[in-house]
Amino acid sequence: MRLDKYLKVSRLIKRRTVANEACDAGRVVINGKVAKADVKAGDVIEIAFGNKSVKVRVTDVKDTVKKEEAADMFEYL
Repeated sequence: MRLDKYLKVSRLIKRRTVANEACDAGRVVINGKVAKADVKAGDVIEIAFGNKSVKVRVTDVKDTVKKEEAADMFEYL
C-alpha cells in the first residue's frame, strides 16, 4: 500500500493530501530511510510533527477500515 494512503487509513494523519505533503517534505521515515514508498507489515515509520516525532510499527495493512479498528493497524514504540 502507498505510504500516504496508509497514513490516512490508519488515521495517523487525518487527510491524504497532508500525508502526501509530509512524505514529499521528507518528514516521514520508513525503517531509517526517507522515502515515499510502499508500506508492509513490520515496517517502522517515524513521522516528524514540528518539534515532536511519532514512531510506530505497522502491524496490519488494509485498504479500508472502520474508525474503531484503525488503532489496530499499528503500535506505538
